[in-house]
Amino acid sequence: MIGEYASKGRAWRPAGDPRRVEVHDFPGEQGKAVPYGVYDLGADTGWVSVGSDGDTAQFAVQTIRRWWATVGSAA
Repeated sequence: MIGEYASKGRAWRPAGDPRRVEVHDFPGEQGKAVPYGVYDLGADTGWVSVGSDGDTAQFAVQTIRRWWATVGSAA
């Protein structure tokens, strides 16, 4: 989800200056982030797109098209 939510990771903060986060992990106005990636075995490189579309097939095709137009066709 997108927004200021609590996470299990660690980040240094000055004493007495905590980062304010949402109390519950309910989807807010910003929605959810949906990552989709392409990994090129030959070049040992990756490409990740992040969107908010729930239509996974359309998002996957668009990610592959962007990767091909930017990196894939040059290989």
